[in-house]
Amino acid sequence: MNRIYKIALTKIKGLGPKLTRGLLNHFETAENVFKSSDTELQKVFGIGSTIAHEIKNGKYLKAAEEELTFIDKNEIQLLWIKDKNIYPRRLSHCEDAPLLLYYKGNADLNTKKIISIVGSRNATTYGLELCKDFVKNLKDPDTLVISGLAYGIDVQAHRSSLDNKIPTVGVLGHGLDRIYPYAHRETAKQMLMKGGGLLTEFASGTNPERTNFPMRNRIIAGLSDVTIVVEAAIKGGALITAEIANSYNRDVCAFPGSVHQTYSAGCNYLIKTHRAHLIRNANDLYYLMNWEKEEKKSKDTQLPLFTEKLSKDEKKVADYIASRKEDVHVDEIANHCNWPQSKLAIVLLEMELAGHVVSLPGKMYKNSVR
Repeated sequence: MNRIYKIALTKIKGLGPKLTRGLLNHFETAENVFKSSDTELQKVFGIGSTIAHEIKNGKYLKAAEEELTFIDKNEIQLLWIKDKNIYPRRLSHCEDAPLLLYYKGNADLNTKKIISIVGSRNATTYGLELCKDFVKNLKDPDTLVISGLAYGIDVQAHRSSLDNKIPTVGVLGHGLDRIYPYAHRETAKQMLMKGGGLLTEFASGTNPERTNFPMRNRIIAGLSDVTIVVEAAIKGGALITAEIANSYNRDVCAFPGSVHQTYSAGCNYLIKTHRAHLIRNANDLYYLMNWEKEEKKSKDTQLPLFTEKLSKDEKKVADYIASRKEDVHVDEIANHCNWPQSKLAIVLLEMELAGHVVSLPGKMYKNSVR
């Protein structure tokens, strides 16, 4: 029954992720939201009489019952944002993350390294070959490749991952009752069979409308440690995904291309405006993300951090870093401390200036050598 309330809450017209979060913070559970009166609902900031009336409309619970039947029949998992053990950890740090995701597959959405690969639907031979070589040279077995199952670079990223036995997940702009484009149905089937998956925030019956794909792009960016733009024109979904990744404080990398080539203009622009790191291959990515050192590092190299002169907030960060046997990503620290990125950035800067922590490529931090 609890699942029905969660599904119904995401279907209500006029409720986006931020307003829904406000409701959940106030009422604690989706079930409590539906069992509250109009008056109680309107005490929550942003909830007026129109939305309160929509919440009390029984049609959403009925629609949720039908959706639940489809989910159970097709072995689809519901990933609810408050279920910390199953909801994608990286995505949960994004303020506009979907409250509910529909997931079919076995890939670990919280694995050690997650790379999203995006690019032009009208990929050139140059772009396709870059994508193939890049994926082929990904070294770490605990790597997951994310893309959007679209024509061009997206589907090449998925197919190259399959060829190299790397799990890959497609993020869709429609429900899991279909595959779009239809031509990629067999690729999607192989992804499911070989340890990957399909993920969407859209319920069954949702068509692949144009407006859905920018929403899909934020999930691709939010799931990943780094977004790779292989080939892109100056306008399009790949650049939108890169901009969103930057807004999430995630790393973005782009392959350079000819100044005369239309489908390299977007990548060149990202590099020129410092919105993306220039990379030529997978080795460049490992260097930029500090993943080379991570592979070689032994658990004994982490030095203790002196904490006697730290403030309460700094000690909280220091104790967490000291408890880890590896370098720590800024998102992991934010999640542990339950702070907004703005506060954490100030605390980390003060600690870095004081010599308590060292900032590494890829937004990683480690204990300083004292």
